[in-house]
Amino acid sequence: MTGTSDFVESVVASLALVRQRRPRVYCLMNTVVQKFVADGLAALGAIPSMTSALEEVEAFAQRADALVVNLGTLDEERRTAIRSATVVARHANKPWIVDPVHCDYSPSRLAFARELIASEPSVVRGNASEMDLFGEVNGALKIKTGAVDELTLDLHTIRVENGHPLMAQVTGTGCLSGALIAAFMAVEPDRLKAATGTLLTSGIAAEIAAERSSGPGTFEALFRDALAALRPEDIIVNARISHAEG
Repeated sequence: MTGTSDFVESVVASLALVRQRRPRVYCLMNTVVQKFVADGLAALGAIPSMTSALEEVEAFAQRADALVVNLGTLDEERRTAIRSATVVARHANKPWIVDPVHCDYSPSRLAFARELIASEPSVVRGNASEMDLFGEVNGALKIKTGAVDELTLDLHTIRVENGHPLMAQVTGTGCLSGALIAAFMAVEPDRLKAATGTLLTSGIAAEIAAERSSGPGTFEALFRDALAALRPEDIIVNARISHAEG
């Protein structure tokens, strides 16, 4: 594992690559937050694709640079779409992320999340109540989000302390995080660096937005602006991460 300063520099380089290459991220996303997620990806510099029409799923998955599947609004058609897209991603060795939203609420949702994890995603991310239901995640990078985000891969653990409480008052910030991880992974093959870069980027952008906002409504727009305007020095100066070896 590189030192913290070198690690942060690599995050800055990854953000520059996202903005330069504009990776296409295919989002099978919670329908409540589709626009918020699409706008957040575009602000960062990535290109979102959002369709879940069964006749289009394979074609969109093939054209994408990375895939994120989110279980927030789940029905049988969406389950079928997710299965089809993940097969394409696996066969093409594209990075893909599972966000098992509310898998702690429903046995059928939990069973589907476990089915997806058995298919070896690149990343599984969720909050503590969701992620505590899973032990090993089949070689995936495991991300547990909260006041401090914890990323674990093999024997390496990174904790990211950036962020702001206003993020919890805007529906979709967690869902956007999964999509932004996909964007970073499209340009950075090191999963731990890519995901850490995402959490630093979104967390620092949230801190900048919160300083200027008067509440969750203005924060939502300012957060998107901060993602678009984030500078390398913002990350270098404000990054709060720590490493642990297991």
